This record gives sequence, structure tokens and C-alpha cells, in this order.
Amino acid sequence: MNHLHLYRGFGSFLKKNVVMVIAMVAAAVTCFFIPPDKAYWDYFDVKTLTCLFCVLSVVCALKNINFFYILAKKLIQVFRNARICILALVYITFIGSMLIANDMALLTFLPLGTYVMTTTGKGKYMAFSFIMQNIAANLGGMLTPFGNPQNLYLYTKFQIPAMEFMGIMVWPFLLSVALITLCCIIFVKPEPFELKSEKIRLPIGRSITYLLLFLLSIAIVFRGIPYWIGLIVIPTTLLFVDRKALKMVDYPLLFTFVFFFIFSGNMARIDAVRSVFSFLLDKNTLLVTVLSCQFISNVPSAILLSQFTANYKHLLLGVNIGGVGTLISSLASLITFREYSKQNKGKTGYYILLFSAFNFAFLVILAAFSLLFQ
Repeated sequence: MNHLHLYRGFGSFLKKNVVMVIAMVAAAVTCFFIPPDKAYWDYFDVKTLTCLFCVLSVVCALKNINFFYILAKKLIQVFRNARICILALVYITFIGSMLIANDMALLTFLPLGTYVMTTTGKGKYMAFSFIMQNIAANLGGMLTPFGNPQNLYLYTKFQIPAMEFMGIMVWPFLLSVALITLCCIIFVKPEPFELKSEKIRLPIGRSITYLLLFLLSIAIVFRGIPYWIGLIVIPTTLLFVDRKALKMVDYPLLFTFVFFFIFSGNMARIDAVRSVFSFLLDKNTLLVTVLSCQFISNVPSAILLSQFTANYKHLLLGVNIGGVGTLISSLASLITFREYSKQNKGKTGYYILLFSAFNFAFLVILAAFSLLFQ
């Protein structure tokens, strides 16, 4: 019986962390072509891993006191019709992804979307709301270096100045806001509804502590403070204040980065592979990157393709725009699909069709815009 329980637990872990497992296998295969040596140490971007760990751990602490959820819920209670409420949900997710990363924004605000739709009898909008929140999470994070894991990696690897980073991403970002707003206005009617108000309180002391730690992690990302300070201060503080937050950090995501560092580092040392990727990226970095995301997701694409081109501008645009499209183009999309499937069993086919229609429409418009004007 214990063996069966262990087997099921292991199977569940593999299902939740498919990308990490694939990255591990891919890294192991390349080790046969490029046996481990001293050059392996140069593969790892310690600063990226440290920044990611610091941001994730503080966000987990804020999530434990329901900080973002409570603020969002209070805001939603103000609105009295379906259209404005769904717009608010989408905007909250959009802004949330800029501050706490796209996957954490979805894990925080999708349950709020479920609560709103079910308690107000507007379940017919749940698929649309989830899809718009998903697109908002993937595209909202493009504006800041810490909004998406791939942004943090490229920002660190190429030492992109903060203002230049935002300058590259601001126009696709604004177009994304306009498209999402237009979709919500067109596809959601201004039907009246009411959400019951509840008295919810935040623990003031812990909220202030975690927000200070969050500001510290942002300062580290923007290179205002050496990253090793965050690695000492943040885990030490949480060890005393909220150990659970340290346990909740998405360690599989960190290991995914480690494995892809090995994979991409080894691939870059294989002459034939380097020649092919360099040739393709020289032709059109943006288009190749967008297409790559559709098949191997945006984080792996950023790590792999960054080994073969110095054109970080188009690489950055490609891995952000490429986050919309297929279900596997972004880990965040798989999170949304999993959450929707839990709440709406038997309706996954409808969801995938609707998801694909909206996502590919966004992909085509944003890719065409970036190819023409960037």
C-alpha cells in the first residue's frame, strides 16, 4: 500500500513538473556529446537563479497572508456589472504579473475569478475570463525584468539597461492592453450583478515586513543592491517569520533553469548545432524565437537561443510575444488549463478551441506589429 501511495505521489510530481523532467533528460543526453568538464561551471547564471529565488520566496510569503487576493477581492466588490468586473479581474492579473511573475499571478487571481463567476451566476463567462487572465499574465509580465522568468534571465545575461528594456517592450505592452480591453468590451455584456462584501483584514506587521523584502528583491533585480545580500537577508528573515514560504518556492522551476543551462551550454559547443541556429537566427531572430516558443515554451527558448545570437532586442520580444499561442508556449498557460479543468470537467474541448482562437489571434497581431515596427 505504501509503495502504491509512493508511486502515485511520484506520478503526480512528474505530471506537475513535465518541463523540468524534459529539461533533465535533455541535459543528460547532451552530456554524452559533451562530457562534464570545468567549462560546465560557466553555464550557470547564479545571479538569475538568486534573483528568481528571492522574488519567488517573498511572493510566497505574501500569498500566505492572502495579500494580493484580499486587495483584489476588495476592488472587485466595488463593481456592479459583469463587463467591468471581468475587466478588473483581467487588469489585476495584468498588473500582478508585472510585480509577482505570471505563474504566481494566475495561481493568486484565477481562484478569485472562479469565486466571482460562481457566486454571481455568471459561469458562462468563466472560460473567457480564464483565457483573458491567462493572456494578461503572459503579456503583462513583458514590461518588467522580473515579470517573467525568461525576462529575468535575458536581462541579466545581456546586462540590458532597465530603461532600454522597458523601451523595447513598451509598445507591444500597450498594444496588448488595448487588445485585451477591446476583447472584454466586445465579448462581455454589461449585465448587472452583485458580490457580497466581507470584512477581511491583513496582518499589518507581516504585510509591512514582506513588502519591504519585496522592495529589496526588486532592488536586487535592478542591480541596485548586490544579489548576495538578498540571498542572506530574505531567506534568514523568512526562516524566522514564515518558514512555509521557503518550502513553497517553485524549486522545480529553479531546477528547470539549471538543467536548461546545462543543455543549452552543451548545445552551443556542438559545431553543427551552433551553425544551424546561428544561420536561422541571423535570418530573423524574432520570428524564429516566436516559433520556438510554440514547441518548447518560452523559458527554454530564451535560454537555448541566447547562446547563438547577440540580438537581445528581438530575442526579448520573441520570448514574450511567443508566450501566447499553443498551450505549451508558456508554463502559465498550462496552469490556467489545469485550474479550468478542475472547475469544469467535461468542457476542456470547448476551452481549448476558445483558447486557441484568442491566443493565435493575439500572436499574429503582436508578431506582425513587432516585425513591422521594431
